[in-house]
Amino acid sequence: MGGLGLITRTMDFPESLIVSVSGIRGRVGVDLTTEVVSGFAAAFGTFVRDKGWGDHVAIARDSRPSGPEFVNAATAALQAAGCRVSDLGLVPTPTVLLAIEELGLAGGIVVTASHNPKEWNALKLASPDGAFLTPEQGTDFLAGLRSATPPAKIEPGQAADAPGAVDRHIERVIGLDLVDPASIAGRGFKVVLDCARGAGGVILPSLLERLGVEVVGIELEPDGHFTREPEPIPANMRELCERVPQENADLGMAVDPDVDRLALVDGSGRAIGEDYTLALAAKLVLSHRPGPVVANLSTSQIVETVCREAGAEYHQSPVGEAHVAAAMRAAGAVVGGEGNGGVILPALHLTRDAPLAVAMILQLLTEMQANLDAIVADYPQFVIVKNRFPRGRIELDRLAGELESAFPGAVTDRRDGLHLRWPGRQMWLHCRASGTEPILRVIAEGPQEREAEVRELVDGAGAIVARAGD
Repeated sequence: MGGLGLITRTMDFPESLIVSVSGIRGRVGVDLTTEVVSGFAAAFGTFVRDKGWGDHVAIARDSRPSGPEFVNAATAALQAAGCRVSDLGLVPTPTVLLAIEELGLAGGIVVTASHNPKEWNALKLASPDGAFLTPEQGTDFLAGLRSATPPAKIEPGQAADAPGAVDRHIERVIGLDLVDPASIAGRGFKVVLDCARGAGGVILPSLLERLGVEVVGIELEPDGHFTREPEPIPANMRELCERVPQENADLGMAVDPDVDRLALVDGSGRAIGEDYTLALAAKLVLSHRPGPVVANLSTSQIVETVCREAGAEYHQSPVGEAHVAAAMRAAGAVVGGEGNGGVILPALHLTRDAPLAVAMILQLLTEMQANLDAIVADYPQFVIVKNRFPRGRIELDRLAGELESAFPGAVTDRRDGLHLRWPGRQMWLHCRASGTEPILRVIAEGPQEREAEVRELVDGAGAIVARAGD
């Protein structure tokens, strides 16, 4: 059942640590310790040098309190492996990836657990392309994991300065041919911005100021002391939803702690769903240039609807930024991303980028001379229902077979867990293992008028998953 398993590890990692082609993720002090971080970083430094990518790498972090300690441990390990290290500091993940590409570095490590709760952190690995390791590169790295101690003949690396990453990121975004800062400023937008005390506070207020937007801030302090669950989903955005109408703002914007996902709230205070971020970004791009669009298998059909409207090819990939980026390269996509609010624009770089998405959404609203709620109202309304279950020791291939038998008549896709689709009913079901938590996710979508059927689909699949875990 492709995509549901975890990678076999050859280093002495705790069994509860989540290890994948993207890096490692765990609970601070429980399964993610400085010793684990050091071993993993040393192995990555050796991998980068062995690949012939060079020896100058970047390291950076989000705002989590455990970040500085892990950055120090990883930096020392990388230097011991013979790498020169540029510490970019507390910056968004897309800022790091853009800097790697611009500066011609050999790769990098981002210390961030993205949307996970405060007790988590992670190391995510980047290549010289300024993107996370491809599935092939990640598999190659994991297959070669060995002793974290480099050979004695390696000359230790040194620190190397690389300032100005945030400023360069802002300049690249506002310099895109899709973005007209003067026109956006002319709309006189007022935006309520929720950064969840993550790294968004170091870039988004400045970007919005450059775009002439009035900002009302919520949790802008990048100190990592989350006062709510940091994932930008409607259940965690209650204050933002309340503040938008209170402030008479045009819309609300929320990002996750590492600033690669953007969620939107309309002027009435309604969270419209993360999938609309990619859908509206695709609408903007396709109005300027034709081409294919790529999204993952858990993305709402609203993105496909926008593509159909524009006559654009629509492709789907397994969940995960690396998979989406690989599919975008293969398809020659003009835009893509994930339904969790992540937008990828190849004209900038092949990674999810919330500052980019912020500018693109404001540009679309400016060009259409319309409010967010009016644009959303013009499209069919879909409902997505989600559930989650402990990963445990479920036999995943057997589970896939049981699910497929229980829900006949569907188009089956096993590239990422099990994805079932009923085109005539505009419904789909996706069951897969999370790459960020030790859980199985069950997600289904259908037209809003079929919400009861969608919930029955999730409940039925959930019952099968629950039995498999007993």
